[in-house]
Amino acid sequence: MIISRIETIPLRVPFKKGTSSDASAWGDSNLPAADALLVKVTTDEGLVGWGEAFGFRAVASAALAVDQLIAPLCIGKDATQIGSLTLSVQKALHVFGRGGALAFAISAVDIALWDIAGKAANAPLRTLLGGGVAKLDCYASLVRYSEPSLVRAAVRRTIEAGFRALKLHEIELPAIRAAREEAGPDIELMLDINCAWTMNAARLIAEELRPIRLKWLEEPLWPPENFNGLAELREHSGIPVAAGENVYTLMDFERLLAAKAVNFVQPSPAKMGGVSELRKVFALAAVHNTTVMPHAFYDGPGLLAAIHATAALGTADSMIEWRLFDLEATIYGGALSTECGGIAVPNGPGLGLDPDPDFIKVYRRA
Repeated sequence: MIISRIETIPLRVPFKKGTSSDASAWGDSNLPAADALLVKVTTDEGLVGWGEAFGFRAVASAALAVDQLIAPLCIGKDATQIGSLTLSVQKALHVFGRGGALAFAISAVDIALWDIAGKAANAPLRTLLGGGVAKLDCYASLVRYSEPSLVRAAVRRTIEAGFRALKLHEIELPAIRAAREEAGPDIELMLDINCAWTMNAARLIAEELRPIRLKWLEEPLWPPENFNGLAELREHSGIPVAAGENVYTLMDFERLLAAKAVNFVQPSPAKMGGVSELRKVFALAAVHNTTVMPHAFYDGPGLLAAIHATAALGTADSMIEWRLFDLEATIYGGALSTECGGIAVPNGPGLGLDPDPDFIKVYRRA
């Protein structure tokens, strides 16, 4: 089965009118739309696989990497030899870096190849990875609001939607306190800082955060590769720490875990190598007795890859990140949704769902 074509499909999906947000790591305040990049891989036998690269401002760069660097190395190659093919691509392109948009692009192609593998076997991806559970718990991942009243309203809507766990992207204490006050004592609350604090600032703020009883404090430090600093903060504060979204290689995940830097490790399948690398992190985390909570701040094949891998390889306390964006439409529409804070793993072959072609027609960028 030979790869005959690789196509990049950039998307831009507007937020519903009246949606409010503050500036954050992924965009400006009141972001008008969410950008994403799908990658479609077609074989000579007519099987099609879908992948996704982490999007937002990186869409154009990731698309360029697929079109000019990765596709020429993959077209004409055996689609069933995923491991050897993606390794050869990494080796051929390592001189351009091992992270960023190039890693996002490699991730998208890898996810698409695993989708093809499942379709060729007429089995869900989770079956190829070892089986696993049929349903997973989710937590809602919110945008940054900054204004306490907006945070309260968002928390209230999230709980009313059935979630019992939610993640903030706030960096100011009044907004964080407002979230806990609105949520009450029984809702699990996580906090993602997006690497905004110095070590000294984080040590001071951690004293204020302790009464809020966070399930985890995510990526509190700049730079994100300060693994020893994360370990020190974790020990000093007594607050569980999560990180891994900005880690790109298995060796760096090993360093992160060996430093005892985290309670929860967060590989991002659309950023760090797709399913091929993601499954290795689950095995590595098991050796270090650390829970994997995949980063899945996207809506397409990258999210499905996280769902299938977690279903097959995760532990009982692993959860799926559900990005709570108020968009006009989503890639799978009503075919993928949460219910009472949980999500059913799609049972179709491969990733289980293909993007809605009408959605692509409407929201594809020229």
